[in-house]
Amino acid sequence: MKNIIVTGASGNLGQAVIQQFLLEGWQVTGTVRSQKTEADNSDDHSFKKVAVDLNNETATGEFVTTIIAEQGKLDAAVLTVGGFAMGSIAETTAKDIFIQYQLNFDTAYAIARPVFIQMMKQGSGRIFLVGSQAGMNMEKSKGVVAYGLAKSLIFRLAELMNDEAYGTDVKTIVVVPSTIDTPQNRRSMPHADFTKWVKPETIAGHIFLNCISDDPSLLIED
Repeated sequence: MKNIIVTGASGNLGQAVIQQFLLEGWQVTGTVRSQKTEADNSDDHSFKKVAVDLNNETATGEFVTTIIAEQGKLDAAVLTVGGFAMGSIAETTAKDIFIQYQLNFDTAYAIARPVFIQMMKQGSGRIFLVGSQAGMNMEKSKGVVAYGLAKSLIFRLAELMNDEAYGTDVKTIVVVPSTIDTPQNRRSMPHADFTKWVKPETIAGHIFLNCISDDPSLLIED
């Protein structure tokens, strides 16, 4: 049985990814902030929920080591944890940027690094990072400065990992969603055209197809 780590197991995208891979017969380990955090699929024997502080590099590394010891191999990781903040340059302090860095990059790098090291030993594996339009194009970071700067590092990390892994079957793919159709986004933007938004299940489906592909896209835009 193939196995995958999904961070942000209680989030909308995390839940969709977990459900997709469980339906495909994978062993799924999902991370949450606390064991008290609700996460569906808790009755599925192929799903395991683990509380991990992704801003704690030591604890995160130990978590990955434990999963590898239990499973023997790590086939994929989908890192969905992140955060968002509004603000122009005039409204954004260095502290605001650091907070977004911790939410969007630190939580990804702390787990992507040990996962990448393991996959390089194996010679295969897929890592999916969640980027953003603002992080990909600084023109779209106007009004979301801290968020855009933090997310831009996701793309640089993917480039570095793919460069180091060149010639192997280890691939790092960046997922760049448009507005995701979630209850939270609908409440915050009640007058938007929801038909133009992408559903978490659609993103999860694209991730799975790229996960099993011999030649995955190095950038998925939804």
